[in-house]
Amino acid sequence: MKICVFGAGAIGGYIAGHLARVPGVEVSAVARGAHLRAIQERGLRNVSPEGDFTVALSATDNPAELGVQDYLFITLKSHQVTPALDAMRPLIGPDTAVIPPTTGIPYWYFHDLKGPFAGRRLDRLDPGGRQWDVLGPERAIGCVYWVGTELPEPGVVRMDGGIAGLPLGEPDGSVSPRLQSLARAMKEGGLSAPMRDNIRGEVWIKMINSMCWNPVAALSMATLGEICDRPELIQLVRRMMGEAEAVATALGVTIPVAMEKRITGTATIRGHKMSMLQDLERGRPLEIDVLADSIAEMGTLAGIATPTIDAMLAMVRLRAAPSAHAH
Repeated sequence: MKICVFGAGAIGGYIAGHLARVPGVEVSAVARGAHLRAIQERGLRNVSPEGDFTVALSATDNPAELGVQDYLFITLKSHQVTPALDAMRPLIGPDTAVIPPTTGIPYWYFHDLKGPFAGRRLDRLDPGGRQWDVLGPERAIGCVYWVGTELPEPGVVRMDGGIAGLPLGEPDGSVSPRLQSLARAMKEGGLSAPMRDNIRGEVWIKMINSMCWNPVAALSMATLGEICDRPELIQLVRRMMGEAEAVATALGVTIPVAMEKRITGTATIRGHKMSMLQDLERGRPLEIDVLADSIAEMGTLAGIATPTIDAMLAMVRLRAAPSAHAH
């Protein structure tokens, strides 16, 4: 089984490192810069509360060297996917399964979904249908990346001991042979990758979580514990979640875990800084567009307004603008 992880940064490195431990699985990584050189010279090191291990794997910044894959994990930031599509072409054959990021609504969302929007392409999220055309909706396997990881130094991935789940699912809800093979390999590598028959519900949970906690964290510069100690901020998060869930429900989605249970679960990782706050503190671009575009596109289709979410994302966008730090 040949698996390529395209974008072997924090999350990609976590997945690649674990899969590389499985006998019979040939794992390769597409990376760049100092991180790539470190993997090539010393291997890829994974550090977590469960242990510390280093694996050797094929790593390159030229995907054409790797050939056609059975599975292609795309672990880039959402805005990096379309510019990288041409580089991915040599990895994709007639039977390649593709696992794209699901920070927001993925390009394949309406593939194999019954109802008024069946087969619909998402213009805001996939301009010109480039991902749909190059990657193909029929190749997609949904996977939600619930992993708290970072790169403390080149060639090293550290998992912070929070949630580490990678639920997988076919867009049509079936338990296909390709899904079973992938889930088996991931489990053997030590990854938590349960198969789900409602992967869209899982995508919505992740997106809602990201879209509601991240702006509050970035604007308050607070950890999850500090946010959860203030009832008025929890009330704000609830209001945002309610707006997003109304959109999901209008589009026929069942959210598999109740809102209060999700809030309680998030409140347990008290010391955690949300990714948007981490990026803000490090002067990196924030992943705002994919969230804003996802809720705008789906809200328009559903005919439901999301004023609180829109206002919070607008403020975060201003907070992240380079000029905001010049004063």
